[in-house]
Parts: sequence; C-alpha cells; structure tokens
Amino acid sequence: MTLLLLAGTGDAGQIADGLATLGIDAVASYAGATQRAAPMALPTRVGGFGGQAGFEEYLNEAGITAVLDATHPFADRITQRTAAVCAARAIPYLYHLRPAWQPEAGDDWREIAREEDAAAIVPIGKTVFLGTGRQTLNRFANLVGRHVICRQIDPPTAPFPFEGGEFLIGRPPFSVGHERELFAALGIDWIVVKNAGGDASRTKLTAARALRIPVLMIRRPAPPNAPITDNVQAAVDWARAQ
Repeated sequence: MTLLLLAGTGDAGQIADGLATLGIDAVASYAGATQRAAPMALPTRVGGFGGQAGFEEYLNEAGITAVLDATHPFADRITQRTAAVCAARAIPYLYHLRPAWQPEAGDDWREIAREEDAAAIVPIGKTVFLGTGRQTLNRFANLVGRHVICRQIDPPTAPFPFEGGEFLIGRPPFSVGHERELFAALGIDWIVVKNAGGDASRTKLTAARALRIPVLMIRRPAPPNAPITDNVQAAVDWARAQ
C-alpha cells in the first residue's frame, strides 16, 4: 500500500508522525500555498496536481492505494474533488476534519457565511483585523471606509488589492499575550476569522475575548459525503487498517 496524506494543518504533521512510527508506506503532499512549510516525517511533495486530470495521473504514477485528507477545513475545492475521484476509483478515502471552534462565556461572535458579508456588519471607520490569509483577500474589497489589516505568513508579492488596507507579516504560532498586545497596539475594533478549529490558532480568539473585541466567524463549507474523523489517532488507525 502507498498512502497519500494531503497535508495543510498541524494535525497533518501529527498524523505523519504516527504513520512514520508505524512504518506505513506513505507520501505527504503540500499544496504549496505557504513558503517554508513545516517539515513532515514522511517523504513530501510540494505543489498542486494541476486539476483533476493531474491528480488522477499522480495517483496512477505513484501507485496510491489510499488517501488520507488532512487539508485545511476551508480547502473545500481540493477536498470535494479528492473525495469524488477516490469514490469513482474505489480508492479508500478518509477526511480528517478537526472540531470547529465553539464560543465560550465572554465571546462576542457573529457567524457569517461569506467574506463579502463582513461589510454589512462592520461600521464605517473601524479597524478590521483579517486572520483569514491572502487567498480570499479580494472578497473583502467591499470593506470600503474601514482600515483593513491582513496578516499573512509570507511577504506580499503584490500591492494590497484594495484601498484602505495593509499587510502584516507574521509566522505562527502566536501566544495569547502576543495577540493581546498586537490588537491593542493596532487599535483593532473587529476581527474576522475562518472557523478553522485547532488550539494553536485559537489564541487570537482568546485575546479578542479578553479585549472585548467582536469577532466575525466565517462558517465552514460543507464536508464531502465521505468517511470523516476528527481524531488524529483514529486517522492513523484507519491508515494502518488499510
């Protein structure tokens, strides 16, 4: 068996560790959206597959017999395509989806379905912190009249795509203390995030609660119609059972 681990989350690194410890024949794949991605305990390829045809060609060439999808919860285009291809080819497929964040006492969250919905809620003149990354930045272009700060890992390769915005470069993880100091120094009035789940990136939400900053939480896309787990060990056990 050669298993393909589609990476993109911290959980994927833990799964890779488990697969390597068991000696399971597997290869990890990063989409390559972030430079200097964390090294994996498995042989790793970086870059997209070139669409469905390229993905299917890779499955054939690499002799992939099972796919464990541990991509970001918002990488739904990749996930839906992968699940559909595996179903059509009768390749065992498992989607690892870490639990979504849930509000706690003191949180002020408003759920929105799309990035474009933020403009209907955030008043003119406010300073908005985007913890959503650069890939969907254009969707916030209707936030005219607000000061928009978008944090991303890698330095920008092009100017900010709309007026009134600026980039902030930072590489996680960030402590709660770091986030509190940052938000206070920048005068952040609103925070916009995707409901990615995970402990490492929740620190900004804890900081927002402490500073009483309201949060716009972008709802997750629907998962594929396929087997799903939210547990790292269960994902490793599934791979071993294949």
